[in-house]
Amino acid sequence: MTTIDGEVAAGFEPVREAFAANFARHGDIGAAVCVYHHGRPVVDLWGGIADPDAGRPWERDTLQLVYSATKGLTATAAHLLVQRGALDLDAPVAKYWPEFAANGKAEIPVRWLLSHQAGLVALDQPVPLAEALAWQPMVAALAAQRPQWTPGTAHGYHGRTWGWLVGEVIRRVSGRTPGRFFADEIAAPLGLDFFIGLPASERDRVSRMMYKQPEIDFTALPPEAIPPELRELVAAWRDPNSFSNRAFSVTDPAEIDFNSPEVQAAELPASNGIGTARGLARAYAGVIGDVDGVRLLTPETLALATREQASGADQVMVVPSRFSSGYMLPTETNPMTGSNAFGHTGRGGSLGFADPEHGIAFGYVMNHIIGGPDDVRATSLVDAVRKTVD
Repeated sequence: MTTIDGEVAAGFEPVREAFAANFARHGDIGAAVCVYHHGRPVVDLWGGIADPDAGRPWERDTLQLVYSATKGLTATAAHLLVQRGALDLDAPVAKYWPEFAANGKAEIPVRWLLSHQAGLVALDQPVPLAEALAWQPMVAALAAQRPQWTPGTAHGYHGRTWGWLVGEVIRRVSGRTPGRFFADEIAAPLGLDFFIGLPASERDRVSRMMYKQPEIDFTALPPEAIPPELRELVAAWRDPNSFSNRAFSVTDPAEIDFNSPEVQAAELPASNGIGTARGLARAYAGVIGDVDGVRLLTPETLALATREQASGADQVMVVPSRFSSGYMLPTETNPMTGSNAFGHTGRGGSLGFADPEHGIAFGYVMNHIIGGPDDVRATSLVDAVRKTVD
C-alpha cells in the first residue's frame, strides 16, 4: 500500500480517500494534490515514487512537469500585463510584434492568440527541435506562417504553438522572457515552487515521467470495430495531414522528450512548466483572492479574463471545447467544481483550476502519463472536492 503524506483539513477527508484510491486502483505511481479554500490550504498530499529506476520516493518538494497545465499560468501572466495597461487584448498582435503582420496576419488581435482562434496551429515547415528550444527561430517561423483557417472564424487547440505565440507577446511587451516574467511577477510574490524554464539547481528534485501505452490501439482497428462516438477522432489520428496531428508536429523531430534536461531548461510556456501541486493551486488561489496579502488579478480583470471567447467544435481536438482568453472553461469532459471555474488540463492527467464561486483553487500533478477516457484520477479528486463544498 502506498504511503500518503501531508495534511487535510476537517471536512476535506474525501479528497484523501480519493487520492489513496488513485494509487490503489487508478494507476498513480507518484503524485501530489493540493486544494486552497478561500485563500488557505485545506488539502496538501503527496505519495508514491518519483523515479522508479532510482527508487526515489516522492517528497514534499518533488517537482513535476505538468505539460499544458502550464498554459493557465502563462495566461495569468498575460492578464497581469492587461491589468497594468501595458497590453490590449483587442489590439493587433502586430502592434507589439511587427513581424507578425506577414502573410495576412496584420489584423489578428491578441485575444485570438489566447483563445486559439488565430489558425496558427501548425507550420508548413517544422523547426528543428534545438532551434525551437532556443526560442527565436520558432518565433520567426510563426511570424512568417500563414494561418491554417481564416482567423476568427473557428477555433482549434494550439497545443504547441500557443506558448511561443503568447510568450512572444509577453516578451515584446514586458522586455522579459515569459519564464522570467512569470518568475518575477507571479512566482516570487506568491512564493511558488514552480518554474517555466527549470534552473539547473532544481533538476534533482524533478520526478521522472512514465507513459502508459493504451490497452487498445484504435488506429489499428478496422473502421467498423471503432465505437461510433470515436470514429471522427480516430480518423483524424490516422490522417497525417489533419490538424490533430500537425498541431503536435511543429518541431523536427515531432516527439519531444520532456524528461530531458535540455527540454526542461528551455522556456516552453505552453507545455513545460515544472512545479509542485502546492505551487499550482496557490497560483490559482492568488488569481481569485488574497493569499497571504497577495492577489494577482482584480475582480474586474478576472471577469474579463474568464469570459468565454470560443466554444463548440475544436479543429484540433475534434471534440467540443470552450476557452476564455487563455483558460479552459468547464465542459462535460473537463472536470472542475462549478460553472464559473477556469483553468487548464495537461497531457496525461495534470490539472490546475480555480472556482471563484466556491473559493476553490486546485492543483494535481503526477508522473504516470495515462490520459484518455479511462483516466479518472483528476475527475475523482475534483468530485471529492465538490462534495466538500456543495
